[in-house]
Amino acid sequence: MDTNLSVKPGKVQAISIMMLINGILNILAGLGITASIVLGTIGIGVICAPFTILPSILGIFEVIYAARLISNPPHPVKNLQTIAILEIAAIVYGNGLSLIVGILNLVFLSEPEVKSYLDSIPPEIPAV
Repeated sequence: MDTNLSVKPGKVQAISIMMLINGILNILAGLGITASIVLGTIGIGVICAPFTILPSILGIFEVIYAARLISNPPHPVKNLQTIAILEIAAIVYGNGLSLIVGILNLVFLSEPEVKSYLDSIPPEIPAV
């Protein structure tokens, strides 16, 4: 199995693209839900804003992680399984696409090819 970082497995590319698209959609959906509740209740719904903004926060993390995976050379990423589980949990907000993306990401992350590629990414050296 080739662990060369110049050869990115297709499943890693698929994970990053799905995560990027889902992240953008989560940001838009979270902001849309929040705006409609706040404006629909003439401002009283601002009390619910911390709960309705959660898909946007997940979306921001998805975009950041996807950008780190897509970049060349890729940057190390941790907690990809956590992000996938949170994507599945987004079904609470009625986001069926996020459920599908989360399940696919968990399946792809369990593949030996993907695991070895992600493990072969060297850690970042902190700036002094």
